[in-house]
Amino acid sequence: MSAREIQDQKAIAPQAPRIAFKAKGNILLLDLAEIWAVQAEGNYVSLQHRSNPYLVHESLSSMAEKLKPYGFIRIHRSVVVNISAVAEIQPLPTGEYRLRAKGGKEYLVTRTYKNNLRDLAQLWLGNVLA
Repeated sequence: MSAREIQDQKAIAPQAPRIAFKAKGNILLLDLAEIWAVQAEGNYVSLQHRSNPYLVHESLSSMAEKLKPYGFIRIHRSVVVNISAVAEIQPLPTGEYRLRAKGGKEYLVTRTYKNNLRDLAQLWLGNVLA
């Protein structure tokens, strides 16, 4: 295979989904797989990236809609998580859940959004969300 054919092959290879946003005058591109969660911060959202968080001027509702097709779910009125970054879910006596992401960060899943937890796994064994 020639160098030109290899280059053409790379050009048509599918890329992981990425998000583009403006930060400090530059446009950054982040792989969505590297974003564990998105949290509301006033008029901004904080993208919880594995290296450091980024603030973006957008509403959480708008961001949640954009990210939903890429495996992000709403678990709280101020938090959206990447389902591939969830390591553990712990039921609480209040009917809520504690969700732990791969980086160790914990989030509260309120009763309003607990049904969204079913999207975390392709297969649930037994009645785990009773």
